Amino acid sequence: MIRFLRSLMHSKLGVAVAIGFMVLIGLAFAAGDISSSGKFGGVAGGDRVAVVGNRKLSTADLTSAANNAVEQLKQGNPRLSMKAFIAGGGLEEALGQLVDRAAIAAFGESHGLIASDRLIDSEIAKIPAFQGPDGKFSQTTYKALIARRGLNDAMVRRDLADGLIARQLLVPSAFGARMPTEVAKRYAALLADRRSGAIAVLPAAAFAPKGEPSAADLAAYYTAHQSAYIRPERRTIRYAVFDESAVRTVAAPTDAEIAARYNANKALYGPSENRRLSQLVLPSETDARALVASGKSLDAEAAAKGLAVARLGPISRSALAAQANPALADAAFTGAVGKLVGPVRGPLGWTVVRIDAIDANPGKTLEQARAEIVADLTAQKKRTALSDFSARIEEQFDNGGSLADVVKELGLAVKETGPLTADGKIYVAGPQAPGQAAPAAVPAELARVVPTAFSMEREGQPQVAEVVPGKTFVVFDVARIVPSAPAPIAEIRGQVMADLLLDKGTAAARAAADKVLAATRKGADLATAMAGLGQPGLPPVQKLEISRAEIARQGQSTPAPLALLFSMAQGTTKMLAAPRGQGWYLVSLARIVPGDDAAIAPLLADATRELSQVMGREYAEGLRSAMRAEVGVKRNEAGIAAVRRQLGGEGN
Repeated sequence: MIRFLRSLMHSKLGVAVAIGFMVLIGLAFAAGDISSSGKFGGVAGGDRVAVVGNRKLSTADLTSAANNAVEQLKQGNPRLSMKAFIAGGGLEEALGQLVDRAAIAAFGESHGLIASDRLIDSEIAKIPAFQGPDGKFSQTTYKALIARRGLNDAMVRRDLADGLIARQLLVPSAFGARMPTEVAKRYAALLADRRSGAIAVLPAAAFAPKGEPSAADLAAYYTAHQSAYIRPERRTIRYAVFDESAVRTVAAPTDAEIAARYNANKALYGPSENRRLSQLVLPSETDARALVASGKSLDAEAAAKGLAVARLGPISRSALAAQANPALADAAFTGAVGKLVGPVRGPLGWTVVRIDAIDANPGKTLEQARAEIVADLTAQKKRTALSDFSARIEEQFDNGGSLADVVKELGLAVKETGPLTADGKIYVAGPQAPGQAAPAAVPAELARVVPTAFSMEREGQPQVAEVVPGKTFVVFDVARIVPSAPAPIAEIRGQVMADLLLDKGTAAARAAADKVLAATRKGADLATAMAGLGQPGLPPVQKLEISRAEIARQGQSTPAPLALLFSMAQGTTKMLAAPRGQGWYLVSLARIVPGDDAAIAPLLADATRELSQVMGREYAEGLRSAMRAEVGVKRNEAGIAAVRRQLGGEGN
């Protein structure tokens, strides 16, 4: 989780703003800091969590940063709670990012680095979230979006300025970093070596107690591990979908409306002519005129001169004039079928055109076009009526109308989803069994309104939304909200019991692994030491000989025991925890065969590039550390603790 959080907070500034303003955390300077003195103080540990140079980071800044981070992480893990976020170190990570950002900005400003207003304007204009329907920056969209996030223009511009200063300082520090070839060669040699050894597995299930634990043990385990049983927030949505059929009376188009539509589209209904043409461009006027006078085949002449004939059309006169020039269009649209016309001078030479075919459209009279126009006007009237109808429903909701009232008026049946999580999936209690079907997704007509439903503050707030723009609408509200909380032990007793027994099995397996390790240190090989346990049902010790290249060719991530095998010293045995408390691995490395020059050579370029990137990141991290030291950072532990208590629901 922390790796993911770090990657989010180190993402490019424009992307961060566009996906939810996760890094826009300068929220409460005016409210809590401007009028304060430079000292910490106030209620519940102070009104700030740190002072970086002359910039103060308020408790509101840290609270907002943590809330935004949790909301962003919930998109990938709906079960995440604020308590789990804090327990995993998320709050400290968020504070560290706040401090780094402020320190870099303060350092840059003190050394004359600035982000001009025009540069900030340019960055804002690049952000896709601020673009209107035409793909260009929209001031209206920008103001509306930042207002919904509780921000204002000054906050956004300050944060963008900080990010631009950081870019000016950190990017050059990592640019051009290159690991010396000899060091990269040593690293490549590690990638090319071959190792032989053995791997043993001690499954926790094989050491787990067979009987049921006592009620007291079960309760104590549940209390200590409540964070593992947190259920995500669930919401049940009531809804009804309606389309143009809900608009029962739509006035038929009048004769005046039909005539107006016809007159407004005379270019569409009037007579028209398109032509199919073959075109050849010759370098000299003499050759072009000789070709027209001779009546020779255009294709034969092109082949004789090593040129190509271009096929055009069907194309209109105006389109040809725009594509080539008006003179060519006049010539092409006055000749008869099969005739050569021209030559006409163009930018590349002299053009000769053959008229291959004429597609004449006599057009339609008003009466001939009437049926088509009536259908178009009727559809337009229905769309307009439907939009007006949805607007009236929205007004009805704004005036206190209920979903039941509107649905009754529409004559529709109310549908109700199962409990949904924020990712739009039907909630399924308990872990998913192997082979079990994935949780069902929300009905397609509700996919667009789930985020809105999860942003509502309470139940029973009806809204109307478009499903298919201009065609289908949905009215909905949230019927029930079940907040995120640990599942009651009575409902998950079996799961808690299995986890407790597995936990005890893990501890017993650890003790057995310690015995095996002790035996190997006295000279016993891994297989002999495992046999000495006298534990039935254990998997046999697996012997192997493998190179890193062979692992890479498998196209999968390296299993943890193999990764350990390639990071050990020869003649040693190491212990490694299996994922999710499933037991322990014992890895024994018997022999290392170093890679030779022939094996190292193809790996050297990639090793140099990878190590150079790591070196660049280390340079940037070193510069950040130096900036913090220069500008000075003072943490207010009391203020940090107050935020931790508040977010964790512990009170003051």
